[in-house]
Amino acid sequence: MATSRHRAWLETKIVAGKSSGQAAVEYAIIVTSMLLLLCAVIDFGRALNYMQMMVGLTRQGSNLASRGSTLAQAAASVISGDAPLDLTNNGEVIVSSVAVTNNVNTITGQATAGSLTLSSKIGSYVANNPRASRAAVPSGANSMLQAGQTVYVTEIYYTYNPITPIGNLMSIVMPTTLYEAAYF
Repeated sequence: MATSRHRAWLETKIVAGKSSGQAAVEYAIIVTSMLLLLCAVIDFGRALNYMQMMVGLTRQGSNLASRGSTLAQAAASVISGDAPLDLTNNGEVIVSSVAVTNNVNTITGQATAGSLTLSSKIGSYVANNPRASRAAVPSGANSMLQAGQTVYVTEIYYTYNPITPIGNLMSIVMPTTLYEAAYF
């Protein structure tokens, strides 16, 4: 009887030892997964926050240009209001004016500020050459353009740098340059 009791006790200890090792492995897998998820949430959240700031800044730039500020003043104002983004060193602001000339959308002026050297997605202004200054505006802005009217476009490019290790590994998923534009 003592032998069978001893054997049952020994089997219980062996099974208990195996289950505690299994629990440690499960815990390690769960903690690793949760840390990866936390890092991804941090970097995606920062990127979304920066995009929201860029939306407000592009609207501010286009609004200022449409109310009479020069394009250079509007671009400088956007740069000065960038608070956590630091567009002076990590971005570029392009403010353009687009008018309809002979039923063609033409860029009539353009100002840039910032350190990047990226091109405007709507086109480039070429002084004294309306044919070379054609604007490629989206259909939403195209409907706003009528003969004799001007639409002001503010574009912002920003170099996004993730702060967590997973953000650096996810460069395939997350863009390294964020872009936003507003039309007024």
